[in-house]
Amino acid sequence: MNLQDTPAADVQGLLAQMGQRARAASALMARSGAAARNQALRALARLLRENVAALQTANAPEIERARAAGLAAPMVDRLKLTPAILETCAQGCEQLAAMPDVIGDIVGLKQQPSGIRVGQMRVPIGVFGMIYESRPNVTIEAASLSIKSGNACILRGGSEAIESNHALAALVRQALAEAGLPEDAVQLVPTTDRAAVSALITVPQYVDVIIPRGGKGLIERVSAEARVPVIKHLDGNCHTYVDDPCDLDMALKVVDNAKTQKYSPCNATESLLVARGVAGTFLPRIGAIFAAKGVQMRCDAECARILKENVAPAQEGRAQAAINSVADIVPAQEQDWYEEYLAPVISIKVVEGVDEAIVHINRYSSHHTDAILTRDHMHAQRFLREVDSASVMVNASTRFADGFEYGLGAEIGISTDKFHARGPVGIEGLTSLKWVVLGEGEVRGG
Repeated sequence: MNLQDTPAADVQGLLAQMGQRARAASALMARSGAAARNQALRALARLLRENVAALQTANAPEIERARAAGLAAPMVDRLKLTPAILETCAQGCEQLAAMPDVIGDIVGLKQQPSGIRVGQMRVPIGVFGMIYESRPNVTIEAASLSIKSGNACILRGGSEAIESNHALAALVRQALAEAGLPEDAVQLVPTTDRAAVSALITVPQYVDVIIPRGGKGLIERVSAEARVPVIKHLDGNCHTYVDDPCDLDMALKVVDNAKTQKYSPCNATESLLVARGVAGTFLPRIGAIFAAKGVQMRCDAECARILKENVAPAQEGRAQAAINSVADIVPAQEQDWYEEYLAPVISIKVVEGVDEAIVHINRYSSHHTDAILTRDHMHAQRFLREVDSASVMVNASTRFADGFEYGLGAEIGISTDKFHARGPVGIEGLTSLKWVVLGEGEVRGG
């Protein structure tokens, strides 16, 4: 069904039809065998590799339109379907296919005094709706996880990647058909009309959970208007804290990667905290790296003083590992501690030690991903226990907060909520547990 030219007044009814088909498909997916679902995933991996050129042809005009519209470079980057990105998608499908099937597992089975045995069985959620912007590879991540977890899904991508999403969704449906599974287990909303979002998030009779993935505005709107549960995160204000004591060579490598390896993802470090005991040594070194890469540093007063004392004078023979200009250093405002920049900008603050770092993070963090770089085991353990975030790391880049890197095969998104799905949401995040009771004729007494 093509909704592209459908009047807004009719979108609600048409989304209801998609919901009905998704509900019917979810029943078939729930009783499908693991072999068929894995076959579909392997077929999808093959189709992605066979259609790299065609997918890039669909994607190229979208990239050009984004650039012509003056979209920021990190946003343009999110739109790209490069061979490397498509290969990662294909590998994700294969990784999922190789993983054990969790559907139907019974956990915690215990014998009760009455004679019954009580446990919990893992089952698919049913139908989830996914609303996302920019990244067309999310179409494959969502579809592959939906297939592996025995669910059905309705996907609504952004207007900026509509052609790429159509091309990818067609391959998904082809893979489902090859495996003998219902094509309607994965449906893409073909219209970019905003009314489709409202329609999708207000049909609890067809959709069991909504997962928005995009800018803060989208997620706030979905959270406010949805009549079904929402799995979400609003911001990716991730922190890296350089502790005292710390291996500063390691810290340079990790902080550089966490901030500059890629600016656009939600797991890039946006705020750097440095213990006072190592700040005088570490800040000039990391400042030189940031300055060389054009990263603006928004600093508290102590950090700014240390960095400005190490600005390289314009003289021949001076070591290159120095900050080039005070223009790289900007006074931080209160809002900077909250900010998700998604750009070559980072906030930096000097803290007394691990206690102040934890307090700062729990106040300003978006509870996505936060890391400590340290040689002190007790500091690491305290950080892990006390930092209230979905992912907490020791001596590793925040860029690892990703379903593929966590071994989930792919991720449907990252949740900063505290119910059953938290952090990268993979197969288990798209399932539910229901109680099962096994008996042999027991009856309950008075």
